[in-house]
Amino acid sequence: MNYHWNWRIFWEDAPDGVSSYFDTLLVGLYWTLATALCAWILALLLGSLVGTLRTTPRPKVVWLGNAYVELFRNIPLLVQMFLWFFVLPELLPPSLGSWLKALPNASFFTAVVCLGFFTSARVAEQTRAGIEALPKGQRLAGTALGLSLPQTYRYVLLPQAFRILLPPLTSEFLNIFKNSAVALVINLPELTSATHTMAENSYAVFEAFSAATVIYAVINVIIVNLMRWVEYRIRVPGLISTSAPGGH
Repeated sequence: MNYHWNWRIFWEDAPDGVSSYFDTLLVGLYWTLATALCAWILALLLGSLVGTLRTTPRPKVVWLGNAYVELFRNIPLLVQMFLWFFVLPELLPPSLGSWLKALPNASFFTAVVCLGFFTSARVAEQTRAGIEALPKGQRLAGTALGLSLPQTYRYVLLPQAFRILLPPLTSEFLNIFKNSAVALVINLPELTSATHTMAENSYAVFEAFSAATVIYAVINVIIVNLMRWVEYRIRVPGLISTSAPGGH
Protein backbone atom coordinates (compact mmCIF):
# COMPACT_ATOMS: atom_id res chain seq x y z
CA MET A 1 0.00 0.00 0.00
CA ASN A 2 1.50 3.32 -1.11
CA TYR A 3 1.01 6.43 0.99
CA HIS A 4 -0.04 9.51 -0.95
CA TRP A 5 1.64 12.57 0.51
CA ASN A 6 -0.50 15.69 0.60
CA TRP A 7 1.69 18.70 1.35
CA ARG A 8 -1.14 21.06 0.45
CA ILE A 9 -2.85 20.04 3.69
CA PHE A 10 -0.96 22.81 5.52
CA TRP A 11 -2.89 25.47 3.59
CA GLU A 12 -6.29 23.91 4.09
CA ASP A 13 -8.68 25.29 6.69
CA ALA A 14 -8.40 23.95 10.22
CA PRO A 15 -11.63 22.88 12.00
CA ASP A 16 -12.11 26.40 13.41
CA GLY A 17 -12.73 27.62 9.85
CA VAL A 18 -10.56 30.70 10.40
CA SER A 19 -6.95 29.55 10.30
CA SER A 20 -5.05 26.97 8.30
CA TYR A 21 -3.18 23.97 9.62
CA PHE A 22 0.02 25.91 8.97
CA ASP A 23 -1.26 28.61 11.30
CA THR A 24 -1.97 25.93 13.89
CA LEU A 25 1.66 24.83 13.78
CA LEU A 26 2.86 28.43 14.01
CA VAL A 27 0.77 28.97 17.14
CA GLY A 28 2.25 25.78 18.58
CA LEU A 29 5.75 27.01 17.75
CA TYR A 30 5.01 30.30 19.51
CA TRP A 31 3.98 28.52 22.72
CA THR A 32 6.99 26.19 22.51
CA LEU A 33 9.41 29.11 22.16
CA ALA A 34 7.72 31.15 24.90
CA THR A 35 7.63 28.20 27.31
CA ALA A 36 11.19 27.08 26.66
CA LEU A 37 12.74 30.57 26.85
CA CYS A 38 10.92 31.52 30.07
CA ALA A 39 11.73 28.15 31.63
CA TRP A 40 15.38 28.48 30.59
CA ILE A 41 15.71 31.87 32.28
CA LEU A 42 14.25 30.40 35.47
CA ALA A 43 16.45 27.31 35.23
CA LEU A 44 19.63 29.30 34.63
CA LEU A 45 19.00 31.65 37.56
CA LEU A 46 17.99 28.94 40.03
CA GLY A 47 20.56 26.43 38.83
CA SER A 48 23.42 28.92 38.99
CA LEU A 49 22.44 29.94 42.52
CA VAL A 50 22.01 26.40 43.83
CA GLY A 51 25.16 25.16 42.07
CA THR A 52 27.20 27.99 43.53
CA LEU A 53 25.86 27.40 47.04
CA ARG A 54 26.91 23.75 46.79
CA THR A 55 30.56 24.81 46.52
CA THR A 56 30.57 27.10 49.56
CA PRO A 57 32.35 26.10 52.80
CA ARG A 58 29.02 25.99 54.69
CA PRO A 59 27.89 22.36 55.24
CA LYS A 60 24.21 23.15 55.90
CA VAL A 61 23.95 25.23 52.74
CA VAL A 62 25.69 22.51 50.75
CA TRP A 63 23.28 19.91 52.17
CA LEU A 64 20.25 21.97 51.18
CA GLY A 65 21.63 22.43 47.68
CA ASN A 66 22.28 18.71 47.35
CA ALA A 67 18.75 17.91 48.54
CA TYR A 68 17.29 20.32 45.98
CA VAL A 69 19.23 18.69 43.14
CA GLU A 70 18.35 15.14 44.17
CA LEU A 71 14.66 15.99 44.54
CA PHE A 72 14.13 17.60 41.14
CA ARG A 73 16.62 15.49 39.21
CA ASN A 74 15.32 12.08 40.29
CA ILE A 75 11.58 12.56 39.72
CA PRO A 76 10.56 12.05 36.07
CA LEU A 77 9.55 15.21 34.25
CA LEU A 78 6.13 13.83 33.32
CA VAL A 79 5.36 13.08 36.98
CA GLN A 80 6.49 16.55 38.02
CA MET A 81 4.25 18.12 35.36
CA PHE A 82 1.22 16.30 36.77
CA LEU A 83 2.18 17.21 40.35
CA TRP A 84 2.56 20.91 39.60
CA PHE A 85 -0.67 21.12 37.59
CA PHE A 86 -3.09 18.76 39.35
CA VAL A 87 -1.75 18.15 42.87
CA LEU A 88 -0.22 21.46 43.99
CA PRO A 89 -3.50 23.46 43.82
CA GLU A 90 -5.17 20.85 46.05
CA LEU A 91 -2.44 21.14 48.69
CA LEU A 92 -2.66 24.91 48.95
CA PRO A 93 -5.30 26.86 50.91
CA PRO A 94 -8.63 26.70 49.03
CA SER A 95 -8.61 30.35 47.98
CA LEU A 96 -5.08 30.17 46.59
CA GLY A 97 -5.73 26.81 44.94
CA SER A 98 -8.85 28.16 43.24
CA TRP A 99 -6.92 31.19 42.05
CA LEU A 100 -4.27 28.98 40.48
CA LYS A 101 -6.87 26.87 38.71
CA ALA A 102 -8.64 29.96 37.33
CA LEU A 103 -5.41 31.64 36.25
CA PRO A 104 -5.43 32.53 32.51
CA ASN A 105 -2.97 30.33 30.63
CA ALA A 106 -2.46 28.24 33.77
CA SER A 107 -0.93 25.43 31.72
CA PHE A 108 1.71 27.82 30.36
CA PHE A 109 2.79 29.04 33.80
CA THR A 110 2.77 25.49 35.14
CA ALA A 111 4.94 24.26 32.27
CA VAL A 112 7.41 27.13 32.76
CA VAL A 113 7.75 26.45 36.49
CA CYS A 114 7.98 22.68 36.07
CA LEU A 115 10.55 22.80 33.27
CA GLY A 116 12.44 25.55 35.08
CA PHE A 117 12.81 23.64 38.33
CA PHE A 118 13.52 20.32 36.58
CA THR A 119 16.26 21.81 34.41
CA SER A 120 17.66 23.96 37.22
CA ALA A 121 18.73 20.80 39.06
CA ARG A 122 20.82 19.79 36.05
CA VAL A 123 22.23 23.31 35.65
CA ALA A 124 23.10 23.32 39.36
CA GLU A 125 25.09 20.11 38.99
CA GLN A 126 26.96 21.51 36.00
CA THR A 127 27.64 24.80 37.77
CA ARG A 128 29.07 22.94 40.77
CA ALA A 129 31.28 20.83 38.49
CA GLY A 130 32.45 23.91 36.59
CA ILE A 131 33.47 25.78 39.75
CA GLU A 132 35.20 22.75 41.24
CA ALA A 133 37.08 22.18 37.97
CA LEU A 134 38.94 25.47 38.47
CA PRO A 135 42.32 25.36 40.18
CA LYS A 136 42.08 25.74 43.95
CA GLY A 137 44.49 28.63 43.73
CA GLN A 138 41.80 30.78 42.10
CA ARG A 139 39.78 30.95 45.30
CA LEU A 140 42.92 31.56 47.36
CA ALA A 141 43.99 34.32 44.98
CA GLY A 142 40.67 36.08 45.57
CA THR A 143 41.18 35.85 49.32
CA ALA A 144 44.75 37.15 48.99
CA LEU A 145 43.43 40.17 47.10
CA GLY A 146 41.16 40.99 50.02
CA LEU A 147 37.94 39.93 48.30
CA SER A 148 35.07 38.58 50.36
CA LEU A 149 33.64 35.13 49.52
CA PRO A 150 30.75 36.58 47.43
CA GLN A 151 33.18 38.88 45.64
CA THR A 152 35.52 35.97 44.91
CA TYR A 153 32.64 34.10 43.28
CA ARG A 154 31.43 37.19 41.42
CA TYR A 155 34.74 38.40 40.01
CA VAL A 156 37.00 35.33 39.95
CA LEU A 157 35.26 31.96 39.95
CA LEU A 158 31.93 32.36 38.12
CA PRO A 159 33.24 34.23 35.05
CA GLN A 160 35.71 31.41 34.41
CA ALA A 161 33.30 28.61 35.31
CA PHE A 162 30.57 29.76 32.94
CA ARG A 163 33.01 29.88 30.05
CA ILE A 164 33.79 26.23 30.72
CA LEU A 165 30.08 25.43 31.11
CA LEU A 166 28.85 26.84 27.80
CA PRO A 167 28.90 23.49 25.90
CA PRO A 168 26.88 21.54 28.54
CA LEU A 169 24.58 24.53 29.05
CA THR A 170 23.93 24.50 25.31
CA SER A 171 22.83 20.88 25.62
CA GLU A 172 20.44 21.82 28.42
CA PHE A 173 19.11 24.68 26.32
CA LEU A 174 18.34 22.17 23.57
CA ASN A 175 16.80 19.74 26.04
CA ILE A 176 14.41 22.31 27.46
CA PHE A 177 13.00 22.97 24.00
CA LYS A 178 12.46 19.27 23.41
CA ASN A 179 11.16 18.64 26.94
CA SER A 180 8.51 21.33 26.44
CA ALA A 181 6.63 18.72 24.42
CA VAL A 182 5.68 17.04 27.71
CA ALA A 183 3.41 20.03 28.42
CA LEU A 184 0.85 18.63 26.00
CA VAL A 185 -0.40 16.44 28.89
CA ILE A 186 -1.66 19.59 30.66
CA ASN A 187 -3.26 20.95 27.47
CA LEU A 188 -0.64 23.53 26.59
CA PRO A 189 -1.06 24.12 22.82
CA GLU A 190 2.68 23.86 22.11
CA LEU A 191 4.18 22.44 18.91
CA THR A 192 3.75 18.73 19.64
CA SER A 193 0.19 19.28 20.83
CA ALA A 194 -0.55 21.31 17.67
CA THR A 195 0.91 18.49 15.59
CA HIS A 196 -1.36 15.96 17.29
CA THR A 197 -4.34 18.23 16.67
CA MET A 198 -3.50 18.53 12.99
CA ALA A 199 -2.93 14.79 12.62
CA GLU A 200 -6.23 13.89 14.33
CA ASN A 201 -8.34 16.35 12.36
CA SER A 202 -6.77 16.00 8.92
CA TYR A 203 -5.53 12.37 9.08
CA ALA A 204 -2.31 13.68 7.51
CA VAL A 205 -0.21 12.08 10.23
CA PHE A 206 3.04 11.76 8.31
CA GLU A 207 2.86 15.31 6.96
CA ALA A 208 2.12 16.77 10.39
CA PHE A 209 4.93 14.98 12.19
CA SER A 210 7.36 15.56 9.32
CA ALA A 211 6.74 19.30 9.66
CA ALA A 212 7.22 19.14 13.44
CA THR A 213 10.47 17.23 12.97
CA VAL A 214 11.82 19.86 10.60
CA ILE A 215 10.80 22.70 12.92
CA TYR A 216 12.47 21.13 15.96
CA ALA A 217 15.60 20.37 13.93
CA VAL A 218 15.84 23.96 12.62
CA ILE A 219 15.45 25.38 16.15
CA ASN A 220 18.18 23.10 17.46
CA VAL A 221 20.58 23.99 14.63
CA ILE A 222 20.02 27.71 15.25
CA ILE A 223 20.65 27.30 18.99
CA VAL A 224 23.81 25.24 18.49
CA ASN A 225 25.33 27.73 16.07
CA LEU A 226 24.34 30.72 18.20
CA MET A 227 25.88 29.21 21.33
CA ARG A 228 28.98 28.19 19.38
CA TRP A 229 29.37 31.81 18.28
CA VAL A 230 28.93 33.02 21.88
CA GLU A 231 31.52 30.50 23.07
CA TYR A 232 33.97 31.71 20.45
CA ARG A 233 33.41 35.37 21.33
CA ILE A 234 33.94 35.03 25.09
CA ARG A 235 36.70 32.43 25.00
CA VAL A 236 39.80 32.80 27.13
CA PRO A 237 42.85 31.28 25.39
CA GLY A 238 43.99 28.21 27.29
CA LEU A 239 40.78 27.94 29.30
CA ILE A 240 38.38 26.64 26.64
CA SER A 241 38.64 25.69 23.00
CA THR A 242 39.71 28.52 20.68
CA SER A 243 38.40 26.98 17.49
CA ALA A 244 36.48 29.29 15.18
CA PRO A 245 32.69 29.07 14.94
CA GLY A 246 31.68 26.06 12.91
CA GLY A 247 34.66 23.99 14.04
CA HIS A 248 34.53 20.77 16.01
